[in-house]
Amino acid sequence: MYLIDRNNNRIDKIKTCNFSDLGFREREHLQEWLENQPEALGEELLIIQKEFADFDDTRERLDLLALDKQGDLVIIENKLDDSGRDATWQALKYASYCSSLSKRQIKDIFQSYLNINGNEGNSEEIITEFLETEDFDELMLNENQRIVLVAGGFRKEVTSTVMYLLTKYNLQIQCFKAIPYKFGEQILVDFQQIIPVPEAREFTIRMAEKSRQDLSTQGENVERIRILREFWRYHLEKFNSRSSLFSKISPSRGSWISAGSGFGMLEFEFSVGKNYARSSLSIKKPNAEENKLIFDKLTEHQDAIETITGKMEWQRMDDKKSCRIKQEISNVNIYNREDWSRMSEFLTKSMLKLESAFREPLQRISREIN
Repeated sequence: MYLIDRNNNRIDKIKTCNFSDLGFREREHLQEWLENQPEALGEELLIIQKEFADFDDTRERLDLLALDKQGDLVIIENKLDDSGRDATWQALKYASYCSSLSKRQIKDIFQSYLNINGNEGNSEEIITEFLETEDFDELMLNENQRIVLVAGGFRKEVTSTVMYLLTKYNLQIQCFKAIPYKFGEQILVDFQQIIPVPEAREFTIRMAEKSRQDLSTQGENVERIRILREFWRYHLEKFNSRSSLFSKISPSRGSWISAGSGFGMLEFEFSVGKNYARSSLSIKKPNAEENKLIFDKLTEHQDAIETITGKMEWQRMDDKKSCRIKQEISNVNIYNREDWSRMSEFLTKSMLKLESAFREPLQRISREIN
């Protein structure tokens, strides 16, 4: 890494160091950094436990346990300057231990973490918000487990095993090289994904999703997934005959589907559950302040919008990052096929109005912000 010297039109090399030489330790520092800034690993993660040791018949502890945006558990193992020979084996053991955790156990594990850290939040509410849904009972958590290895350097034994697991078994495992730099009195750290290379990650995620869909699950999940997919297939066929908004969206295994509005991270969404059917515009950019700004600007057009859509519920949600503007009906149940016609008819009529009503205000706000 080099620093650009504008005055002399030169570049100055920034010295690469070792964590141990700088006085940093694995648990006291590297683990704490990632616990409080998991986005350093290139995605949005929800840390749900640290030094997790509630495994049967073993006292082993995994460094960090997280949920990703798909509701899968992420096992994060940290090493300081050297991965050691057994990092992959250790992480695989932890993944196998975590594979049996139920949704309720995950909720309790997270609640324990919140309590220990003096956070008065409710684990169930935080998880549903993170996964951008409202009904915890409808969530499908921990269908797969992922592994993230972080170290200052990786031995051949580790990288070779990781590549084998990736290519042969499509196991979702990533290696991040944590590189500390020293420049004067400043110390910097960079997290570089070295396996798989970032360009290949999207492909491996798609392959994992395909494998996940091909695997049969047990009990109530398989029935739930089947019903949701059938409904979305039923509804999309009807909606797509009247609008191209969702024409590229496939039937989902989850309780909601979304399509882009043309304005980054603002999405039109359909959502269904045991007692509701909803169409909405969701504002969910990474920055909460930007979301609130967009929401406030849209409220300036509320009268004009509702002239087209009819009454809507405007949810600024000041205690959350995202915002939502929605219409919904209650007293319908996705698991009652007799309700499907009414649900689909409502969703279609509502979304056609939303798409029309928000088109001009969003274009105007986009020009103002950009």
